[in-house]
Amino acid sequence: MGNNQQIQLAFYGDDFTGSTDALEFICKAGAKAVLFIEAPATSQIQRFGQLDAIGVAGKTRSLSSEDIVTVLENAFKTLSDLDARHLHYKVCSTFDSSPTIGSIGTVLDTASIIFTNRPIPILGGTPSLGRYCAFGNLFAKMGIGSSGAVYRLDRHPSMSQHPVTPADESDLRFHLQKQTNKAIGLIDIVELQKPVQDWNEVTGEDSVLIDAIYEEQLIKIGEWLEQQSSKHDGSYFSIGSSAIEMALGFYWNKIGQLQKKVDWLKPGKAEPLLVVSGSCSPVTAAQIAWAKRNGFEELVIDAAGICNNESPEKVFDKVNDLLRQQKNMIVHTGPKQANNLSSEKLGNALGTIARNAVMDCSIKRVVVAGGDTSSYAARAMEIEAVEMIAPLVSGAPLCKAYSHNEWIDGLEVNFKGGQVGAEDYFGVLLEGRMRSE
Repeated sequence: MGNNQQIQLAFYGDDFTGSTDALEFICKAGAKAVLFIEAPATSQIQRFGQLDAIGVAGKTRSLSSEDIVTVLENAFKTLSDLDARHLHYKVCSTFDSSPTIGSIGTVLDTASIIFTNRPIPILGGTPSLGRYCAFGNLFAKMGIGSSGAVYRLDRHPSMSQHPVTPADESDLRFHLQKQTNKAIGLIDIVELQKPVQDWNEVTGEDSVLIDAIYEEQLIKIGEWLEQQSSKHDGSYFSIGSSAIEMALGFYWNKIGQLQKKVDWLKPGKAEPLLVVSGSCSPVTAAQIAWAKRNGFEELVIDAAGICNNESPEKVFDKVNDLLRQQKNMIVHTGPKQANNLSSEKLGNALGTIARNAVMDCSIKRVVVAGGDTSSYAARAMEIEAVEMIAPLVSGAPLCKAYSHNEWIDGLEVNFKGGQVGAEDYFGVLLEGRMRSE
């Protein structure tokens, strides 16, 4: 973006895995970007030189509506002071939320007080991740980066059974209006076929949902977002998955504002690899089964016990002993154990296991699986910020960690949501190879 010092995009993610997903897509577009754990002050940003984009890896996906308001009022105020052209609240691509937990409606209500643009856009689909929004209804592939079948969201074998926010409605307008009184309009797939200047003006609505089923539609959506932002003073606020980063990135590439990045560092193999997982997803369960068949050692922990700090040293000793033997390790809770535990307690426990292993065994790379727990695991690992290293699997890049803890600083980390990846996901992360290699 030349000598323009203004940050073009700031985003706030509702969990850590989703935030690294957004980081990946804006970096692929050629932006220089850093993801922070907390909303950064200007002095923190300046450490990294001139940035095109910054992100904040929040934890609002697991919070009550009351806590969301408290967290976001402060975060949005800090991010607004950066005077970024676009400010995006990044949600899971399956819009995981409910009126009481991770409420996107509460986010919309809070943002409506702080930001002036109307209607506030909500981008529904993320085609590259197998998420398709048509006439307001969301469809999702079984697994991201896999060949799984596509299901309507409320009939999705995994999302309809989510332990915290099960999907019971595929129309995102109805889903969100259980969480807010704000009126939500629609720019549908028929409208998307027209030139941007011919799209119907959405008037009298507080927000507008935008369909997306094909990746090429995102260029038009990015153009529309840019046109809308030029009509408003201050940051232009939007809600959606990492498709917002893709839409803006595609459009900025088209007009030459950014140059798409295609050459990435090949990180190579990192053995032993440590995986810690609090995911209840059948996608992750299949990946763990693959890893066990392919030489990974498995340790199923007593999730309730470790969350309650019962004999954690025994777990540390088992994990670290195997890592010292150069064994690749998966530490997880099993598919059912985590259902009745708080994301905070479980994430803290898994992150503490990972931090202890890094400090004791000097391992190079750690994978954290599970969207709801990831934000707490990252904090327990004492990660303060990350930069992208390489896009090994779409939606879950390999990153470099920054930390005041000298053992964690420089660590290679990968955070993956439960739905991300094919069966050999942990093998890909072990080898450090691009999916196309």
